[in-house]
Amino acid sequence: MRILFAGTPALAVPCLERIARAHDVAGVLTGRDRPAGRGRAPVSSPVKVKALSLGLRLFQPERLDTVFLDEVRALSADLLVVAAYGRIFRQLFLDIFPMGCINVHPSLLPRHRGPSPISAALLGGDHETGVTIQRIALKFDTGDILAQMRHLLNGEETTATLTDTLAGKGAELLASVVQGIAAGRPTVPIAQREEEASYCHPLRKEDGVVRWEEPAEIVERKVRAFDPWPRASTIHSGETLLLLKSHVYPDTLPAESAGTAPGTVLAADTKHGLLVGTGRGVLAVERLQLQFKKPLDWRPFLNGHPEIVGTRLGA
Repeated sequence: MRILFAGTPALAVPCLERIARAHDVAGVLTGRDRPAGRGRAPVSSPVKVKALSLGLRLFQPERLDTVFLDEVRALSADLLVVAAYGRIFRQLFLDIFPMGCINVHPSLLPRHRGPSPISAALLGGDHETGVTIQRIALKFDTGDILAQMRHLLNGEETTATLTDTLAGKGAELLASVVQGIAAGRPTVPIAQREEEASYCHPLRKEDGVVRWEEPAEIVERKVRAFDPWPRASTIHSGETLLLLKSHVYPDTLPAESAGTAPGTVLAADTKHGLLVGTGRGVLAVERLQLQFKKPLDWRPFLNGHPEIVGTRLGA
């Protein structure tokens, strides 16, 4: 079976590798090179890098216009497989593929439809997430479900670690679905329940700014959900301070700490780290980084910045 694969970030790379191992990949559709870093040099997507290493034909169109559609038709691909490509397809494009179009989505649809489902699961305090293989529909992430894989969460995952986990498991689930289609034994599709749907939005840099009046458990979720981007951040002495690792402080603080303003660094605890008051509870910060400086565990950071105890972050 000939397949056109569409994907862009690292999440999609295991899917491409797994599909290319068992099927004829007619081409790979990926995002255009984007400027990055201080020099703003063009950077290729992870999927582009992998496709080139596999010797696959690559497409990076600026627009999915008539000229590009003619190129796709000439490929004679049977199936379109999408994994985080980042653009919506028109019906005219979807109609090209006689065996249909399927998408890999890293959530248990219809929960967390949209572009940031892994971060959304962590922000929501979900106890489980997973991967869904769905038929592509014109309305984003609403297609019928072909298969799902569930994954329990232990409360320590970051978006970075969970992405790696779901990428591998999603690739295996995708391979099973595609094999069934190729063998003429496609999975019976199941319609999504609209009343159970929830949505997530694209992450923005400002999403990472910590609001210390929120409960400690919410701030802790943000530290994990915004790793590796945009990072949970606050302000210390006029500089951006990134919070890299934290946990909710499990003990009770002395009575004199009660009533302090949220964001106040209350103390340094030898077992837990820097203790910061919140709207409810205390956040223990274990690892942090002043912008443009090296990441540090809390002890060496405190050695270099002893004045932080007693100050109010974000003020």
